[in-house]
Amino acid sequence: MPQMSVNRQTIFTAKPLLRAGLALMLAAGVAACSQTSRETTGSIAPAASGRSVEQMSSAELQGVAQRLGQSYAKQPSDKATALRYAAVLQMSGSTEQALAVMRKSAIDHPKDRDVLAAYGKALAADGQFEPALQAVRRAQTPEYPDWRLVSAEAAILDQLGQNNEARNLYTRALELKPGEPSVLSNLGMSYVLTGDLKTAEATMRKAAAAPGADSRVRQNLALVVGLQGRFAEAEAIASQELSPDQAQANVAYLRGMLAQQNAWNDLKKEDKARKTN
Repeated sequence: MPQMSVNRQTIFTAKPLLRAGLALMLAAGVAACSQTSRETTGSIAPAASGRSVEQMSSAELQGVAQRLGQSYAKQPSDKATALRYAAVLQMSGSTEQALAVMRKSAIDHPKDRDVLAAYGKALAADGQFEPALQAVRRAQTPEYPDWRLVSAEAAILDQLGQNNEARNLYTRALELKPGEPSVLSNLGMSYVLTGDLKTAEATMRKAAAAPGADSRVRQNLALVVGLQGRFAEAEAIASQELSPDQAQANVAYLRGMLAQQNAWNDLKKEDKARKTN
C-alpha cells in the first residue's frame, strides 16, 4: 500500500484521518504522530545508496531491518543497537516486534531516558496509549525537561483525544526548542485531528521552512495539502522527497480515501433522509 507521511478537511473525521495519514506514511517508507515526527530515539545511518532511511522503499527498509536484526541477535542488550532496530521495525510497520525489542531494552536499562522514551513511543505505535504516557512521563526529568519527551507526551495525548492539553505541551516544547520543525509538524497534525486544515497547513508550512526540517515534515505538508483536494500541489511537494511514481501513488491513494469518505457521507445522508421521511 502506498504511503505519505505524518513520521496526523475537507471530509475526514479525526480518528480515520490519523490512521489514513499513518498508512500513507508507512507505504512510502517515510517515518507522524505523532505522532506523529523526528521523535524516534536512536539515529539510523543512511543506506549505502546515500539516501536516508526515511526515503527508502518498504523493500529497502526490510533489508535494513534484517541487517540490524542480525546485529541485535548478537548483542541484544546493547542500547544503541536495540534503539536503531526498534526504530526501523516501527518504520516498516512491525510494531509488535519493535515493542518486544524495546520492552526487553527497558528491562535491561530501567533508568535510561532514551530507552524509556523509545519504549513509550513503541507502546503508542502499538495503540497502548496509557502505558505509553506513563513510560514517557517516567523518562522525563522535571528539573531538566527534554523537549523531545514533551513533544512525545503531547503526541500521545493527541491520540487520546486530549487535543487542548496536547497543544499546551507543544507550546512548552517550542519554548524549550524554539522553531523545532518536528514539534511544529506534530502541532500541525494536532490541528488535522480536529479538522482545522487551514491552521494545520499554516503550521506545517512554518515547520517545512524551519532549519533542519526533514523529509517527514515536508511529506506531512503534502498530506495536509492533499486532504484539502489540492492534489497537483500535494504531488509536487511529495515529488521533492519521493520518486515520481511514489508521489503519484500517494496522491492516488489519498484520492481513493477521500472518495470513500465522500461515499460513506452520502450513504449516511440518504439513511437520515429515509428516516426523516
